[in-house]
Amino acid sequence: MELDGALCNKRFRIVDEIATDPEYQQIGIIGVKSDVYSFGILLLQVITAKSPMGLTHIVEQAIENETLKEILDSDVPDWPIEEALCFAKLALQCAELRRKDRPDLGTEVLPELNRLRDLAEEKMKYLFYAEGFGPSPNHSLASITPPTSQISITPTNLSQTSATPTNLSQVSITQ
Repeated sequence: MELDGALCNKRFRIVDEIATDPEYQQIGIIGVKSDVYSFGILLLQVITAKSPMGLTHIVEQAIENETLKEILDSDVPDWPIEEALCFAKLALQCAELRRKDRPDLGTEVLPELNRLRDLAEEKMKYLFYAEGFGPSPNHSLASITPPTSQISITPTNLSQTSATPTNLSQVSITQ
């Protein structure tokens, strides 16, 4: 059992190091842009659904060879290639090896992500407005429970002597 635990811990350490700032791994100092690197790797995983190991190289090669579409997550149909390309380039900038080459989250990354989101919503609204959907909100508008006005609780199988249910088997709940 000790060996299994050691292997497991080593695997977690390896995975951590793949998405950890390379400069942190070398000098042991966390900087303001250390998380930007990990965020870039995460963004690449979002569009490719691939392991982080060697992912920056894979995406760089795909962009260079104009084969990005081939490495995008196949579970997502009809990727908007231009937007995916912008997203991939942004993610690669975040995952630059040197901190000084990485963009600032607040002034560079967030505005670009907002631009891409707005562009996607503009393209998608024509598909969804016909079905009653609007732009994606900054928070969920869905409720996990139906409004109480839509729930009906009706007593069932009550004996003649008892007009009040005494357990859940005597109640029917419908929406």
